[in-house]
Amino acid sequence: MSNHREDAPEAYTALLDQYERVTALGGAQGVLSWDQQVMMPDGGNPARSKQLSVASGLSHDLLTDDVVGDALADLETADLTVEQDAVVREIERQYVRAERVPRDLVEEISQTSSEALQAWEEARETDDFETFAPYLDELVDLKREYAEHIDDERDPYAVLFEDYEPYLDLETAERVLDRLREELVPLIEAVEDSDATSPRPSRVTRSTRRRRRPPPATSSTPSASTGTAGLDTSTHPFTSGNQFDTRITTRFSEEEPLDSMMSTVHEFGHARYNLGLAREEYGTPLGEARDLTVHESQSRLWENHVGRSRAFWERFTPTLAEHFSSLDDATPRDLYEAANRVYPDNLIRVEADELTYHMHIVLRFEIERDLIAGDLDVSEVPAVWNEKMESYLGVRPESDARGVLQDIHWSHGNFGYFPTYSLGSVLAAQLYAHAESDIDDLDASIREGDFDPLGDWLAENVHRHGCRYTTPDLIEEATGEAFSADHFVDHVRAKFGELYDL
Repeated sequence: MSNHREDAPEAYTALLDQYERVTALGGAQGVLSWDQQVMMPDGGNPARSKQLSVASGLSHDLLTDDVVGDALADLETADLTVEQDAVVREIERQYVRAERVPRDLVEEISQTSSEALQAWEEARETDDFETFAPYLDELVDLKREYAEHIDDERDPYAVLFEDYEPYLDLETAERVLDRLREELVPLIEAVEDSDATSPRPSRVTRSTRRRRRPPPATSSTPSASTGTAGLDTSTHPFTSGNQFDTRITTRFSEEEPLDSMMSTVHEFGHARYNLGLAREEYGTPLGEARDLTVHESQSRLWENHVGRSRAFWERFTPTLAEHFSSLDDATPRDLYEAANRVYPDNLIRVEADELTYHMHIVLRFEIERDLIAGDLDVSEVPAVWNEKMESYLGVRPESDARGVLQDIHWSHGNFGYFPTYSLGSVLAAQLYAHAESDIDDLDASIREGDFDPLGDWLAENVHRHGCRYTTPDLIEEATGEAFSADHFVDHVRAKFGELYDL
């Protein structure tokens, strides 16, 4: 990649200088948020919520400062390189959205989200949706107002969705979700009806541990060649950071060691993406991840195409058996089948199998879309959640803690986030299909615990580009074809067809 800072127009240099400040402050906010969920002492939230609110306001001020607007205006007719044009495109997109939203509203959303996080954690712990409901109600109103400021003539949910995926529109997301529903529902039904279902091993549960906790599945995998990553625990697993400092959190279950492993592998995919971004571009859009469809494709690729593969379990079955005595007699085939067992009656999204996972996403998408549209009241959400869960997955939550309160996203006000999980899963299959084609015997590398060929392929074709390309263009650049659900459909048909003798 050429050095886009050399011989750049003065306005471009001024734009980059200001954006580097925005990036630095955003990174500080990320550390404050990470600490809030991982390390902060109980009772620290009143101060933290104010700190995050002020930081959000300052970040908004930096991004909407006249120096940004003036530089963008000066660069409208400038002769820019491809890299410079990409930088201007990305900063302008953020600027246009941000300058339409009042600073006071930005601060209010931040403070309310911080308070809502604490309320959500308490509500989840005590199984009391009413503790969280007032905060959810307020966040719905605030995010509606936020969307109206950006564009009051468009569907507010579509406007919110663009915060997470700006280049694949909501119609594309709906089309993908419709395709997955059409393809997966009959496949799930065929799995349930299969004679091969009952002989398959049941979930690996209530295992007797030999050590304090199972090791993360990534402990034997290489990190990216630059940057560092740390592992901690949190109520809801997440990854944050940049190419110099990336933090992973996960959660552990003695009764469900495979769930713990898959959670960690998922977050490892996010972390490896962060660590693969160009170090020399930190502080510019060329050193930032390409939004959530691509980010989720990295986590879902490592989780489903690597972590749930036969080759992975041929490598890691002895490792897991070292930590759980009840797995002494487990074979790689046993754990491969257990990791891919389809559980339509599973209540928890992050523990869902590769097929029913997307029904969890459809459920959340439909509820939050109706909330933002004003077609659903917050007080109705638990009942609607339970009805949809029964309709889509044939199971009804026995508590709100295992139902409507299981995800952290709405406490952050992240309405529009959930569809990117399915978009990312679809893209993961497309990327993996092309990686398999390009890498000689990828299964053998995974079986040997050598993840560098795949990691290097992703770094070369996805990570190093940052935001140089839009999402559709990045997909074309990496795979030579347009974004498509075909690879995902082919993948699940072949995999589960073999597992369940379909």
